[in-house]
Amino acid sequence: MRRYIIAGNWKMYKTITESIELANSLKRELIDCASLDIVLCPNYVALSEVQEVVYGTNIEVGAQNVFWQEEGAFTGEVSAAMIKDVGCKYVIIGHSERRQYFNETNETVNKRITHALKHELIPIVCVGENLKQRESEKTFEVVEDHIKGALGGFAKEELSSLIIAYEPVWAIGTGKTATPDQAQQVHKFIRDLLAKLFDEEFASSVRIQYGGSVKPENANDLMTQNDIDGALVGGASLKVDSFVKIVKITESIIK
Repeated sequence: MRRYIIAGNWKMYKTITESIELANSLKRELIDCASLDIVLCPNYVALSEVQEVVYGTNIEVGAQNVFWQEEGAFTGEVSAAMIKDVGCKYVIIGHSERRQYFNETNETVNKRITHALKHELIPIVCVGENLKQRESEKTFEVVEDHIKGALGGFAKEELSSLIIAYEPVWAIGTGKTATPDQAQQVHKFIRDLLAKLFDEEFASSVRIQYGGSVKPENANDLMTQNDIDGALVGGASLKVDSFVKIVKITESIIK
């Protein structure tokens, strides 16, 4: 059975002091939630402090991005060895905001995954369509392109830790959410595509998260879908009450 995973992407929010406060509050509230994976992804400057807060607990830390080189004259970039040294176990790769604002492509996503796996980081690989593509009925075409581009050249054995996050871009930070049926339809498409690219056993083992205005009000309906294995939470992860509720709602489904 696939293990649920709830990850909070804090994006470019929270100072170090605020991040420590949020992490401490979440640790107190979620200390007994051991039946699923919980990941906090603060900004780079707060990674070390958040890791120190949650060290030895049921909460892991992830980075929001990673460069594909080991080291060098790449001002502003951070390598896998650096974030691993901080204590990161996970890394988000190819988030739609990276594509939209920083020219991320399938090729660079693929290179980042390669580098992350080399350092035994668990990649959370993001795929998804924008509003224009959704309205043009190109959702499946876009998602397939993202999946094939991201995973091209890998053997299934190399991707044993892979997590995919389906994030309809039109639902990120807008308050809009794909209906449970819409989300499940795309998650099922992704799983079927993985079976074609690799095999059924691999496809059935890969965890696929939903990301796109996940909140306590819709968490139960989303998390009970057959092919949804958790959530990549944005805005709701910045507030203790909402993130805790999402985690506990998911845990209640497991129980």
